[in-house]
Amino acid sequence: MVYFLFKGLLRDKSRSFFPVIIITLVVTIIIFFSGFLNGVYNSLFLNTALINSGHIKVVTYAYNEEYQLLPNDLALLDANKLKNQLEREYEEYLWTPRITFAGLFDVPDKFGETLYQSPVIGLGIDFLSDESSQFKIWDLEHKLTDGVLMKTQNEILVSEQLADRLHLLPGSKVTFIGSTMHGGFSTYNYIVSGIFDLNIGPISKDMVLVDLEGARQALDMDDAASEILGYDKEILFDNDKTVLTRDKYNSTQIDTSDIYRPYMLALRDSNQMGSLVDFSDAIMLIILIVFLIVVTLVLWNMGIMSGLRRYGEIGMRLAIGETKGHVFRTMILESFIIGLLGSTFGTIIGVIITTYFERVGLDYSKGIDSLNSSNFAMPNIFYPQVTPELFYIGFIPGILATVFGTMLAGRAIYKREMSQLFKELEV
Repeated sequence: MVYFLFKGLLRDKSRSFFPVIIITLVVTIIIFFSGFLNGVYNSLFLNTALINSGHIKVVTYAYNEEYQLLPNDLALLDANKLKNQLEREYEEYLWTPRITFAGLFDVPDKFGETLYQSPVIGLGIDFLSDESSQFKIWDLEHKLTDGVLMKTQNEILVSEQLADRLHLLPGSKVTFIGSTMHGGFSTYNYIVSGIFDLNIGPISKDMVLVDLEGARQALDMDDAASEILGYDKEILFDNDKTVLTRDKYNSTQIDTSDIYRPYMLALRDSNQMGSLVDFSDAIMLIILIVFLIVVTLVLWNMGIMSGLRRYGEIGMRLAIGETKGHVFRTMILESFIIGLLGSTFGTIIGVIITTYFERVGLDYSKGIDSLNSSNFAMPNIFYPQVTPELFYIGFIPGILATVFGTMLAGRAIYKREMSQLFKELEV
């Protein structure tokens, strides 16, 4: 029976070709749009985790209250001991200490006099220890625009914007001027090993990356850290998981009067992120539902019109003895085949397009530059993501809409009395 239906659809292209094209286009749009939204949100969460917060992090309670001032006098002490404790108790996360600091970079001329100066925001990250995977997590090898990755604690990586402003090249010598953890004056000499571009807009314009031990020496922070960041070992953000971990850890801190007690924060606690985390799934769901409803109505109407145009064919089939029930079932099966073909073609094309842009990205640098802030790591380039749900999400409107549309049209015919049908067909 299916064979004959296929032959009938191929023979009568007017009732099969156009619906398949429409469904293919619709499903392609749904697939790409879903992949695009997934990519935007996941990129935002990942960048925020890298730059600001990790998926989860531990600071002192006092540091969190004053975090905008980067108060390293309120930093975590015995950071390595605390890191080891976190690794034992929360094995699902990759834990790494970090120092965030601010100061001036001084670029001297050949006589040692100041040639250029600029404020900088530095991140002291555990790049060089044997167990570190931070180079891989940051994907710095692919984000270098010049030079090489650091190999010693006296080498640094500087952002492309900062390098342009200070006329720095790999091999340039710079002096960091700032204050120690204890409020003393600090100077420390670094050599620029490489220049990077994170593609996240102005948030990185003053950024320098240095090994954790190099930052500790410059700031007199031996075995101390501004924060200890945790990354899910799957590098995937799970809001519910991080919230549960946060609440569990904070419930173990009995002495709430101690302002230097370790205090855990989830990514959603980072500035501007709570609302976005709450609404990201809802926004995606609402947009997709609205889109699917509109598309379903279009395809539904198309199914109705197709059924009505076939009154003559249906009357002829009834006249030669075919039952209304059999006619109805064949119409539904035909619509299912059309919906399946369109959904399959649309899914293939949509995944191909999404995969292409997953590799090359959609550059929106000019628009994002005006939106970014120091706490909102929106990427300059959006990378849609191919996720498992993309392989079936398009079948919802593609198949169901065509089947329901045909069912509605067929139902109108099915409920008519035979005499009424023939009377209508005489016109």
